[in-house]
Amino acid sequence: MSFFFYKQAAEIESSESEVARYLGYANRTVPEEQIKNIIHECCKQMHGIITPKCVYEEFELTLKDSNIISFGGIECQSKYLARNLKNCSSVILFAATIGAGVDHIIRRMQAQDSVKAAVMQSVGAMFIESFCDQFNGMIKEKALEQGGKAHPRYSPGYGDVPLTMQKTFFSLLQCSKIGLTLMDTLIMSPEKSVTAFIGIENISKIV
Repeated sequence: MSFFFYKQAAEIESSESEVARYLGYANRTVPEEQIKNIIHECCKQMHGIITPKCVYEEFELTLKDSNIISFGGIECQSKYLARNLKNCSSVILFAATIGAGVDHIIRRMQAQDSVKAAVMQSVGAMFIESFCDQFNGMIKEKALEQGGKAHPRYSPGYGDVPLTMQKTFFSLLQCSKIGLTLMDTLIMSPEKSVTAFIGIENISKIV
């Protein structure tokens, strides 16, 4: 059974310093005033249109032979994901998005202003990560309440977990209920979306 996690746009933290980091500015490098103003303007503009939504489900987890992972009737092989899920008794799969409006505003900027388009891309990345952090925090809190702990989230496309794993998320979760689709290229639409695993260690299922 899938569960849903929604937030209002105003509840999602906006970090202009994180946008600068996505744009390639190191911790000790401050963007020039013009870029700072564009970042501020783009954050304010996008903050008003994001629609943060998440669908998730928890599955019992079995690890075999150190790199075979079994959950939800699916079996896959990954050394790195198995390492991330070590000692876990269940795993949460989630898919999150900040909505199609973000794609629309980025495409509009690409036709009008390449600099602002690049900043908007980074702003979108910041907001989806901020939303995922909120969801992750909720899961961590629930796990702690039951005397366990949540492992760091791990997404398809990292390490030896292929992007084809996206198909598993879309087969197990009701992604269409949050307006999320998977294209033949394995890219999600809306693009500012994330799928990930969160391992739950040494407790019974929390959702």
